[in-house]
Amino acid sequence: MKAVSGSLGGIVEAGCLQPIDVIKTRLQLDHQKHYKGIWNCGTTIVQKEGVRALWKGLTPFATHLTLKYTLRMGSNAVLQTALTDPETGKISAAGRMVAGFGAGVLEALVIVTPFEVVKIRLQQQKGLGRELLKYKGPVHCATTIIREEGVLGLWAGAAPTVMRNGTNQAVMFTAKNMFDNLLWHKHEGDGVTLQPYQSMISGFLAGFAGPVCTGPFDVVKTRLMAQSASEIRYKGMVHALGRIYTEEGLFALWKGLVPRLMRIPPGQAIMWTVADQVTGLYERKFIKPSKATAIA
Repeated sequence: MKAVSGSLGGIVEAGCLQPIDVIKTRLQLDHQKHYKGIWNCGTTIVQKEGVRALWKGLTPFATHLTLKYTLRMGSNAVLQTALTDPETGKISAAGRMVAGFGAGVLEALVIVTPFEVVKIRLQQQKGLGRELLKYKGPVHCATTIIREEGVLGLWAGAAPTVMRNGTNQAVMFTAKNMFDNLLWHKHEGDGVTLQPYQSMISGFLAGFAGPVCTGPFDVVKTRLMAQSASEIRYKGMVHALGRIYTEEGLFALWKGLVPRLMRIPPGQAIMWTVADQVTGLYERKFIKPSKATAIA
């Protein structure tokens, strides 16, 4: 049920927040400083490429979000169960962070990296005329990458993606549980379903810490994924971090942070609102509150 709730939340989130993700990607790839900020980037895209360009890469983005949340929520639940103290039925804060990190690493390697490579390659293309674009769509993009760069081309930027997602999920699951407990006195498995606005507030707050901590990994990931085999600018995560810092300055490692903060906290708010209602329905129907195990 955790996996199902995550998949439904991912579908809703993708449709709402795709334009912000496109803007974030364009800003992170803008090492020549064509765009003057979030608003300028968005309006420039609309003026030159049309409104539909803000939803470029939606198919891989929605598919990847749905699969990612399914794997994330399901694997985190399995790992939390494995790390729960059998005597007390509770999991420690450290155990919750380890479970979140493990879920983030798993989703990064299995789902996130190949889908984001395709998404970013599609998003960096400017214009809408199919005949002028190198990649005609998600499937054509993936097959072209495999043909030109090999299968491993779909896993470009895997190292920073693993670091970003692992850290993000360790922080996010811990923070969500903390805010649920602190604000609403809610414990997992207690049979109590949060109101939608409560889930939204907890999810929104939990979504803030990760992007700030993982900004450099996200920028490096985007740069590594965007480069093709014929145009190698960065040789790996460490080389990319050093070169970006040297050529563009320290703050360039947090490029796209504002649109990430515009996308991830609202995205977590949407996802957790849906997920909590789905898991709450299951708990009400199949878990008796008196026998439920509270994971504090």
